[in-house]
Amino acid sequence: MKFIAEINVMPHKALLDPQGKAVEHSMPNIGLSTVTSVRIGKHITMELEASNENDAKEKAEIACKKLLANLIMESYDFTVSEVK
Repeated sequence: MKFIAEINVMPHKALLDPQGKAVEHSMPNIGLSTVTSVRIGKHITMELEASNENDAKEKAEIACKKLLANLIMESYDFTVSEVK
């Protein structure tokens, strides 16, 4: 069966996010002075073959832990859905 994993990787809230700060400081320049606390991360999608949804989730979890996220500085969450 084919599945799609939608993965979000974000810097830990306790860490400085220089990209987010740069965007936040630019918001007033485009008329959005009330926007605050901007955080910038990554959104990753991937298709994977698995025998069932739990197997697909396990594969997505391994990919996140071993390759996609730096667990010292980032956290992640994901959803897995079957391709119809």
